[in-house]
Amino acid sequence: MKRAIAVLATAIAAVSCQKEPLNNLTPEESRIYVTNHDSSTNFSGYKTYNLTDSVAVIDNGHVTKEITATDQAYIDAVDKYMQQRGYKKVGKDQSPDLALTVNRIYQTSTTAVSYGDYYDSYGGYWDPYYWGYSGYDYYVPYGYAIYQITEGAISVDMLDLKDASGSNKISLVWNGLVRGEGIFNASNADAQVKALFDQSAYIQTNN
Repeated sequence: MKRAIAVLATAIAAVSCQKEPLNNLTPEESRIYVTNHDSSTNFSGYKTYNLTDSVAVIDNGHVTKEITATDQAYIDAVDKYMQQRGYKKVGKDQSPDLALTVNRIYQTSTTAVSYGDYYDSYGGYWDPYYWGYSGYDYYVPYGYAIYQITEGAISVDMLDLKDASGSNKISLVWNGLVRGEGIFNASNADAQVKALFDQSAYIQTNN
């Protein structure tokens, strides 16, 4: 009997130590990595690339250029993993096959909370009787609360310059997007860019 109780206690302890999958995510676990590419593109046909020396900041449709320590860390990481895949970095005046950009994207959404709807249900949680005022109703002198949420993302774009003159357009051939907690921390940039390239084994040139 003692052994059975001990085993049961151990099982309960093991269950109690498990993390809730959504409520206790680490910053790393909260991050989302999304990559897309043109399936008709032969990435081995490109040999050279150029990478911008600043970051485009797209804030609710307004675009500026900046270079912070975090921005530089992302640029350095993209450089590193492009060269690991065999591509050679050249100046933009040397007719690179590919152009790469790093972008910070911010999107703000505005939401309204109806206090009327909120307090219509409020009595179900905190009946006025709780305060000693049985039979009373709640009164709200204003109707809505407005709040804003700003979400951020890092985007890396790869553009085809090699075939631009023939098609008369610069085509996006690959994009990587990172969202989640801590993405604007410079110390995380390398790992996050690596994750994008790890999802994109087809980005490889033939030397």
